[in-house]
Amino acid sequence: MNRKSNNKHSSKSRRPGSRGKTNERRGPNRRPHADQGINEVEEDPKGVRLNRYIAQAGVCSRRKADELILEGRVRINGDIVKELGTRVQKNDLVDVGGRRITPQRHEYLLVNKPADVITTNSDEKGRKIVLDLIDNNKVKQKGLFPVGRLDRNTVGLILVTNDGELAHRLMHPSYEVEKLYKVRTREPIRREDIEKMMKGIDVEGETYIADKVEYIKPPKLNELGVRLHEGKNRHIRRMLEALEYTVTYLERVRYAGLTTEGVRRGHWRRLKTVEIKRLRRLVKLK
Repeated sequence: MNRKSNNKHSSKSRRPGSRGKTNERRGPNRRPHADQGINEVEEDPKGVRLNRYIAQAGVCSRRKADELILEGRVRINGDIVKELGTRVQKNDLVDVGGRRITPQRHEYLLVNKPADVITTNSDEKGRKIVLDLIDNNKVKQKGLFPVGRLDRNTVGLILVTNDGELAHRLMHPSYEVEKLYKVRTREPIRREDIEKMMKGIDVEGETYIADKVEYIKPPKLNELGVRLHEGKNRHIRRMLEALEYTVTYLERVRYAGLTTEGVRRGHWRRLKTVEIKRLRRLVKLK
C-alpha cells in the first residue's frame, strides 16, 4: 500500500516536524483560527443549544448530552433542566453531575506516537502517556484526550483533542473511518492467511476482520499493509497471533485521511483548518 499524504505543510506557518508552537501569538484584532474553536455562546445572541454547550465543554457527544439532560443531571443557574432544545445564554452557569462546565476552544493535535507510550489520560503505574509528548502546558490544560487507542508498542498516528463530539464519531464504527497500518512479522505470511484476514478470524468467540490486506513489498512476504474501519483492542495483533505469526512491528500510517508526514516520532503538530473541516465532513458534523 502506498503511504500517500493529503497534508502539505505550509512553510509560512511552521517547519515540517515542528512542535506546534507557531500559532500562540496573535494580534488583538485577529479572529481565532477555526482549529482553535469558537465559543458560540459569546457569538450567538440567542445562545447555544444545551446539548451542544455540553459537547463543547468536552463532556460527551450531543446524543449522550441529551440523555444526561433527560436524566435530570444537568442544571442551569442551579435549576434542573430536562427540556431538550433549551438554550444557554452568555452568563448562564451550567453544571453536569454537580460539576461546573464551560465550553473550551477546541484543540486538534496530530501526534506521532513512539513505542512504550500509553494512549490514556493517566497511568497508575507511572508509565509515559501520550499527553506527556505535548510540550506546551497552555495546550495541555485544555482537557485533551487521545481519540481511540494504540497499544503500548504500536507506533504512529494518533489524534489528540478536547472535541468530545468529533472524537465520539471518529471512533464509532458506523462512520467507517479508515485506518491504515504497516505490520511486520517474524515469519513470511502465506497468501491464504491474507485471505482469511479479509474473510474474518474467530478469536475467543469474536470475529476480527480487515477491510483490505496486501503485501507491501513482494516478494518480501513478512510486511503487510492492513486497512480497517473498526479498531478492536489489539485488532491486528490478535488476528495474526491466531494465525500463529509473531508481530515484530506495527505502525498506524494513516487515519481519517491524515498521515504523520513531516512529524518526527515523538513530536506533534496542530491540524490545519482545512483538515479539521474535512474530518467534520467525514463524520457528518457541520
